[in-house]
Amino acid sequence: MPLLWGLAGCAQLPSLPAPHADGGHWSGRLALQVEDQAAQSFSASFELQGSPARGELVLLSPLGNVLARLHWEPGRATLVAGNETQTSDSLDALLRQSTGTHLPITALFDWLNGTLANADGWQADLSSLDQGRLTAIRHTPAPRATLRIALDR
Repeated sequence: MPLLWGLAGCAQLPSLPAPHADGGHWSGRLALQVEDQAAQSFSASFELQGSPARGELVLLSPLGNVLARLHWEPGRATLVAGNETQTSDSLDALLRQSTGTHLPITALFDWLNGTLANADGWQADLSSLDQGRLTAIRHTPAPRATLRIALDR
């Protein structure tokens, strides 16, 4: 079972180095649904800062406790969730391992900035971004996945 789907506790996690100051900062709620043999879904509050090259994504419980912290920089990505730490030299590989699907982080930063960027197999709907909502659906390759984001205002 991928790591993010198995989050059950609300542990406080140690801090990782702060991401580079360049880039944006977003917060809100996200939901990811992966339609494979055992349909999976995950939702949490989030704080995202940085850029596709260097950044941090923190997932939070409804009470504000840290569920997971994903930090990346060139050549290294680290995911800390509960007492488990996963590292990889590739952010894409680490996300695929922890969620069971490819997530388009590079395109996500563009989408959040209002730019419709290409991401293999993904189609983003930015028509509600001015109201703080973004939806992206991956049709290919399988499994189909849907990412929904509602930004704080």
